[in-house]
Amino acid sequence: MPEPELRPLLDRLQSLPWSWDGKAAILQMKDADFNHWKQMEWIGFYFEFLCLHHLTPPLTTPGPAYGNVHFDAFYRIPWDLKAHTQTNAKGTEKHDVIINDQTAIQSAVQEYGRLGLIVAVGHAEFNDEDRAFQRWHSVLKGGRSKYERQRIQRGAKSRFRKMSIDIERFRLFMIDPTVLPRLGTYRQGRNANGSPRAPKYSLDLRRIDPIVEIHRPESSDRTSPY
Repeated sequence: MPEPELRPLLDRLQSLPWSWDGKAAILQMKDADFNHWKQMEWIGFYFEFLCLHHLTPPLTTPGPAYGNVHFDAFYRIPWDLKAHTQTNAKGTEKHDVIINDQTAIQSAVQEYGRLGLIVAVGHAEFNDEDRAFQRWHSVLKGGRSKYERQRIQRGAKSRFRKMSIDIERFRLFMIDPTVLPRLGTYRQGRNANGSPRAPKYSLDLRRIDPIVEIHRPESSDRTSPY
């Protein structure tokens, strides 16, 4: 997609906040009746929420559907929106971004010639051993979810939660027939009925170059009111 066609999207992206606080983000989504405010992995859903408020237009949401898989948005082509933390809670670097259902992506590329992907990349601060952020979120939701109760019954330890993230850059990718063979495969395990879940594509940020990057201004400490 030529840059003049991308310009309305790039201009709007630069208006997004660069610092996302977990509690403030979750409360914003809750107050706006956004469906996913209860989700543990709030960062990805908050990015969708911000794009819904800042990037429409030029984006329209949701994007096209293939089977039961919806893309996040549409602007000339389908787009997906992903938030990526550069390390996990142990400080290990992460490079793979899990995208979407492989069959749906192949169908979108076949129909439109390409698929757009916007990745917000940043450094996250994780919950401490006290799990204060997790307990706050659980109380706000009205108690433990079914998933959390099942985890406790299994005796599994809860994962560290992301409390905040400072976005360093937004990276835009175009996935076309030349890029598809370079994507990895992410296998999701099984559904509740035991059937295997459809595999997703993953994108290695070290192997595939973005078409555009928007870097955080050095002086920016802009946080989110939407």
